[in-house]
Amino acid sequence: MEGFAETEGELCPDCKAGPGPENACVGVRTPYEMWHAPDCPQWTIMQIGWEADSRRIKEQDAWANDVFPAAHERLKQAAAAMPPGTPAQPFVDALTQLVQAQAGTTGFVVLHRWAEILERHFPPQLPDPEHTTE
Repeated sequence: MEGFAETEGELCPDCKAGPGPENACVGVRTPYEMWHAPDCPQWTIMQIGWEADSRRIKEQDAWANDVFPAAHERLKQAAAAMPPGTPAQPFVDALTQLVQAQAGTTGFVVLHRWAEILERHFPPQLPDPEHTTE
């Protein structure tokens, strides 16, 4: 038997399938594995769930791609309308740059980019050279 996982796993309570080229093993390399036959009801339910999740994610992405540009523009307009020098200015500037960084990627803004932006707008407090402790 070549071309499929031969790992022992739990037997499905519905189909009682085990390792075999026609069967599917779910959860390979995890502490829990279960084999399913092609006509297994549990396997069919899992596949329907995966397809529904995939469709939902595609719909959410399409909606977000449609809505994001206008929402981003509203954010930029609101940020520009803020009077300069207000206590909220660093927050507004950081949020605006983070949203701009997100607009420039198809995934998530990576952690080091977040850190760069936040460090720029919220730098660490440096010690005051005029203030000494005894």
